[in-house]
Amino acid sequence: MNKNHKSFICGLKGKHLSNQEKKFLTKHKPWGVILFSRNISSIKQTKNLTNSIKKIFKNNNYPILIDEEGGRVTRLKKFIDSSLFSAKYFGDLYKKNNKKFEIYFSVYVKQISYLLRSLGININSVPVLDLRRSITHNIIGDRSYSSNKKLVTKIGDICIEKFHKNRIATIIKHIPGHGLAISDSHKKLPIINKNIEYLIRNDFQTFKNKKSLIAMTGHLLFKKIDRNETVTHSKKMINLIRNKIGFKNILITDDLSMKALKYSLEENVKKSFLAGCNLALHCNGNLKEMLIVAKNSPKIDNFILKKTSQLIDIIS
Repeated sequence: MNKNHKSFICGLKGKHLSNQEKKFLTKHKPWGVILFSRNISSIKQTKNLTNSIKKIFKNNNYPILIDEEGGRVTRLKKFIDSSLFSAKYFGDLYKKNNKKFEIYFSVYVKQISYLLRSLGININSVPVLDLRRSITHNIIGDRSYSSNKKLVTKIGDICIEKFHKNRIATIIKHIPGHGLAISDSHKKLPIINKNIEYLIRNDFQTFKNKKSLIAMTGHLLFKKIDRNETVTHSKKMINLIRNKIGFKNILITDDLSMKALKYSLEENVKKSFLAGCNLALHCNGNLKEMLIVAKNSPKIDNFILKKTSQLIDIIS
């Protein structure tokens, strides 16, 4: 990875790189690529896809991301069924039987990591550190380990440590906490009314002291802290993530094509960087939109270079 790469992550349309996508990747050099179910049909095909991406960058450790949370959020369901293993499943197991949790969770992470590495994927966007409530929108729901902040914190630490041990980097999300949202940020902007003291004691707490090298912002409006801008676009909120929560590594946006954001895609990209995000994430594989993201993303800086080399130490 060098300074010619740009500070964004993009998706792809299908199961193989199109000629247009090859040209796009060669010319615009995103920091990473994220895969979804639409890109995955078999182990062999996925390996070919990731190899063809890495070949373009002549980089075996090029960042390739996936959302493989288990439970409802799984991109590998064409060849494994991890629908039982939601975050809530592991949270409940931890409470019931700590020893059993330790064994099951170790085996689970080991198997998922092995599969991801075999496919050429090196970053998994887990753990979800959002604090579940009875009011929490189902978009999070059982993707959260628990409504107990100590338990979420503890399992979060274990999750990061185990994936790192198995040479997969992690992304904590959705910083600084999606658990109070009663709407789905894919469709509209969740507005949270709690004051900062409450948030620091509760929702922000689960993100503290995490050893993950990447965190993903939630598209959320914390009205009592910044009444105008979502976390992704808010200097105030990102300062708080950096200083109060103390997250000092790479901050990526959630998908910039989500409906929670009110600006044009160009503005969404520009405002993310102005607020202090390090990487812009765009997922849908629409080439026209990807060009807008690429044109409005700066080249990677020394900070990202340094953190990327720490990431490579984990995955290689």
